[in-house]
Amino acid sequence: MPRVKRGTKRRARRKKYLKRTKGFFLTKSKLYQSAQEAANRADRYAFRDRRVKKRQYRRLWIQRIGAAARQNGMTYGQLIHGLKAAGISLDRKVLADMAVKDAAGFAQIAEKAKAFAPSPKAAKAAKPAAKKA
Repeated sequence: MPRVKRGTKRRARRKKYLKRTKGFFLTKSKLYQSAQEAANRADRYAFRDRRVKKRQYRRLWIQRIGAAARQNGMTYGQLIHGLKAAGISLDRKVLADMAVKDAAGFAQIAEKAKAFAPSPKAAKAAKPAAKKA
């Protein structure tokens, strides 16, 4: 069986890795094995962080909605419960955008949610007191 030396194929594959790692620190952009490891690690982080980014945005939206809800005299949970009860289906991204850019519009939505959400005093009165043994 003839010997295969893989001249141009090997060079092309290595050049591709080195091109991807251009700008990386020290040997990670110079030596093939270090570049390959760095590129593979970067791919793993990129894959993971595309999902983490979605979580972080959701957390940011919830913080913004919660702050705006408190300015309108209710908690985040009460607002979301009231919106669901009122049949208002706005996602958190839109609510957070309204809270930042259109405070008056958010206040109107919060008032509608407040009408459908139970007041905190009524909720406490509905719960039976725990008996101590």
